[in-house]
Amino acid sequence: MIKAEYRHSELTSEVIGCAFEVHKILGNGFQEVIYQRALAIELEECGIGFAREFDMPIFFKGRHIGSRRVDFLIEDVVSVELKAIVALNDDHLAQGINYLEAYNLEVGMLINFGSSSLQFKRLMNKKFKTEK
Repeated sequence: MIKAEYRHSELTSEVIGCAFEVHKILGNGFQEVIYQRALAIELEECGIGFAREFDMPIFFKGRHIGSRRVDFLIEDVVSVELKAIVALNDDHLAQGINYLEAYNLEVGMLINFGSSSLQFKRLMNKKFKTEK
């Protein structure tokens, strides 16, 4: 478990570094999709594996009821949701946590490019279940 925690910490730190580079160059004021495209380029240049707009199924009592797209799935283990708004609020945090629980991912991130300083939150799934 410690190894997985270390890997998550390492990955989230690398993603935060990429996000800072994007924000340093672009600043705030663009639409979310612009930051998404720029972050994809930065992640690629840093050799970080990712899937962009990754479609993930949502289940209720074992039945497929729809799907949602996470902005990035990093190395198949960390979800990243981007925002380009003035400030993050509890609704955005809840969305990030819901994605972690729905996809059974242990760690996620919420990154906001919309403020004058980059904002980010690491999210933990308290309901995470390790597969046996």
